[in-house]
Amino acid sequence: MGKYQLIYFPVRGRGENIRLLLNDNGVDYEEVNCGPRETWLKEYKPQMAFGQAPCLKDGELSLVQSNAILRYLARKHGLYGSSDVEATMIDILNDGVEDLRKQYTTMIYTNYFFPQPYQMSLEILYNKFPPTFQRSFVDYNLMDLLDALQTLSSTCLENFPTLASFLQVNMAKPNIAKYRETEPFKTRPINGNGKQ
Repeated sequence: MGKYQLIYFPVRGRGENIRLLLNDNGVDYEEVNCGPRETWLKEYKPQMAFGQAPCLKDGELSLVQSNAILRYLARKHGLYGSSDVEATMIDILNDGVEDLRKQYTTMIYTNYFFPQPYQMSLEILYNKFPPTFQRSFVDYNLMDLLDALQTLSSTCLENFPTLASFLQVNMAKPNIAKYRETEPFKTRPINGNGKQ
């Protein structure tokens, strides 16, 4: 297998969950910065399906949409459960994470208000449907989102022990801890608009 190429902006944004998955699993990849704006508009956007990034290249295959990329990598690297039922449960959990991410995105890019019920519903989802599978791609999506939320408010997970424990355990994994010590991670803002 050749080296993947991840094309994205120099922010965590929708590319960080992909970076977490690749780094945690020791998958070699090359990061390509598609910014600044003029470069993105002229050189990259016209080549991307839907004119969006991130984009993952695997040989001649170019994929966009962060969740499609996560699912693709999950299938290739054994992170999508071991049965159709497990894959469906993973999809349900990922959709719950995405519901929460939509609220986060609204807060960051519009009114800076974050409703508590979405955090609580995710905690309930994780308690009601405890995973019966090993690691999955949704772990990286959730890690990325919880880390961003905790950057905004270091106490936001105090009332959600399952989520707090999940984040702490996963961020301490050797490959993730090593990745988080790199200069690109430390200098990469979470969002493209400076709110964090």
